[in-house]
Amino acid sequence: MESIRVYCKNTDSYHSCKPGTRLIDFLNEIGYTHNTDKHGNQYPVLAAYVDNKLKELSYPIYMAHSIDFLDITHSDGRRTYVRSLNFLLQKAVNDVYNGKYNLIIGYSLPNGLYGELHHNNITKEDIAEFKEKGASYRPVPCIPDIVPVCDSDITKIKARMQELIAADFPFIKTKKNQDECISLFLEHRQMEKARLCLSLGNFFNSVYYLDGYGDTFYGPMLHSTGAIENFDLVKYNNGFCLQSPEPFAPYNLPQVKYQEKLYDIFKENENWCRILGANDIATVNIAVQNGYASQLIQIAEALHERKYAAIADMIYARRDRVKLVLLSGPSSSGKTTTSKRLAVQLKVLGLNPVVLEMDNYFVNRERTPKDEDGNYDFESIYAMDLELLNSQLGSLLAGEEVEVPKFNFAEGRSTFCGNKLKLGESDILIMEGIHALNPQLTASIDDEKKFRIHASALTSLSIDENNNISTTDNRMLRRMVRDNNFRGTSAEDTILRWNSVRRGEYRNIFPYQENADVMFNSSLIYELPLLKHYAEPLLRRISPNSPAYSESLRLLKFLSYITVMNPKEQTGIPPTSVMREFIGESTFTY
Repeated sequence: MESIRVYCKNTDSYHSCKPGTRLIDFLNEIGYTHNTDKHGNQYPVLAAYVDNKLKELSYPIYMAHSIDFLDITHSDGRRTYVRSLNFLLQKAVNDVYNGKYNLIIGYSLPNGLYGELHHNNITKEDIAEFKEKGASYRPVPCIPDIVPVCDSDITKIKARMQELIAADFPFIKTKKNQDECISLFLEHRQMEKARLCLSLGNFFNSVYYLDGYGDTFYGPMLHSTGAIENFDLVKYNNGFCLQSPEPFAPYNLPQVKYQEKLYDIFKENENWCRILGANDIATVNIAVQNGYASQLIQIAEALHERKYAAIADMIYARRDRVKLVLLSGPSSSGKTTTSKRLAVQLKVLGLNPVVLEMDNYFVNRERTPKDEDGNYDFESIYAMDLELLNSQLGSLLAGEEVEVPKFNFAEGRSTFCGNKLKLGESDILIMEGIHALNPQLTASIDDEKKFRIHASALTSLSIDENNNISTTDNRMLRRMVRDNNFRGTSAEDTILRWNSVRRGEYRNIFPYQENADVMFNSSLIYELPLLKHYAEPLLRRISPNSPAYSESLRLLKFLSYITVMNPKEQTGIPPTSVMREFIGESTFTY
């Protein structure tokens, strides 16, 4: 049999193999099983790019390819690991409770994926109604029947997961037609998954099997359970947190932190989604398909307005003490619109918001700290002139007049141009920035005088019962659309910069989010159908030989599950909506 020639990017060399050779066998043939970083640390191979397309290691090759093997340090290697760990958990729950409970994966916390066990209350009548109504089947919104998890549950589930890992069972990929998939999902009482499968209308779908248990996870899996080396399952409120290695070095399991404010804001969003009868993508799709997009927009925007007003009321109630509002949040969380809409609500209450721009308080370029690669680290808090900022804040809050600086980014220097500022009796300062909730930023200011807000797009919509929607993906799509519309940045550039953006968030924003007095969730239930309209064409422009191509394919696949909102329906989005910050036609100036 004639051999084929394959280029391995990891070894920077060509190798020959027989057609039909699986990637994992190819690895063994060339004696390559681990990637090594610049510090000499070794990480097992978990998946691969074949011509920039993500594939599992069981993938057979039949022609010449360029192959790049991925490990846990790569975002797609980590996603493959997390998907497989998720499946391992589901299999363990099914084994321990013999199908009595449904595993629900809700959302991503800094500790890992939050999940719950729900009583399996789907009846034969529900299944019969689904078969009769098809994709239009919508269950009556109800409070989920949560099974409170105790320590003994965690012990049993975790022990079963470890048994499955020790057995080194393979993850077996199959293709099933739509009817077979729906029958499988209904057998597991996974109504959301069955509804999405039916609404997508694909002839065939990928189904993975683990020790005889089948399910779908919308992306490649590991070769076998033995590749899962590091995980934990910890009790968290009524459910649990499934922990996998952190996305940035040193790739250890995250320290367990009970971030109640973040948990509460996710739960609040989950409750609103349930009230709307839209816990998952399929129900949002059905609403858009049936002409209810305008209602989704109206309700979601009304909820935002109530939240802005409630936060303004909280500040007003403390007006005798609070003189400084600090607002932080990760990239594309809608911080700017949040500050502007909050300012409007404060004016309604008789307060006068005055914006103090944090970007004007950078130190001169020669004083800017550098990162481990010797580049200027503009995201470090020590890139800020903390002494000047705290001095001027103290003077302003004492009723004194100050001359605020203006930072010249081209020259890398701070200048004073006679811009004076003094607070009146009804004035209140607003500062927005990545370090706003870091206590070091305003260390000399009494906490009683500060009101801290963390904004982020924390969707609790899910793809289905055990596949959550990443809030990170949601924000990246927002940024992609905004940067293309207003900053001349391509989708390719947004993708290539995203890892650096995320690294900065983990270092400078997320550790301090629980310092907030209140969290504002800027997600909107209609935004994914909206963003699809703008993002999909941008992603399709990315060339197959681009290093951003594999990520564009992943996002395009995700968007393929979503029904797009047409331009006519978009006219119902208010001009003050946070989404206008990204798609345009806002009445605010950015």
